[in-house]
Amino acid sequence: MKKIEAVIKPFKLDDVKEALQDIGVQGMTVLEAKGYGRQKGHSELYRGAEYVIDFLPKIKLEVVVSDDLYPAVVEAIQTAARTGKIGDGKIFVTDVIDVIRIRTGETGAQAV
Repeated sequence: MKKIEAVIKPFKLDDVKEALQDIGVQGMTVLEAKGYGRQKGHSELYRGAEYVIDFLPKIKLEVVVSDDLYPAVVEAIQTAARTGKIGDGKIFVTDVIDVIRIRTGETGAQAV
């Protein structure tokens, strides 16, 4: 199994969610996050004063899928989240040793 973590722009969440549902992903965890990469934030003017905003709003989503489904999940996220501009985000893929469903005690792929 693979855990896929993606950091994306907030307005792309619905597009990514729909793309994942279309390929059969049944669940995901979504977190509001703040961060920056190469874009290093930006400056804004408010009442004549300039403020530097270092951390930009992002969405982090986490999905655990079977090994055979993960390439399609990565491709769906890339396609749905891409704007072509700096700050589109990152995707991280890690191996998952085991999953346990708390309610039933199921383990492995059945628990996902």
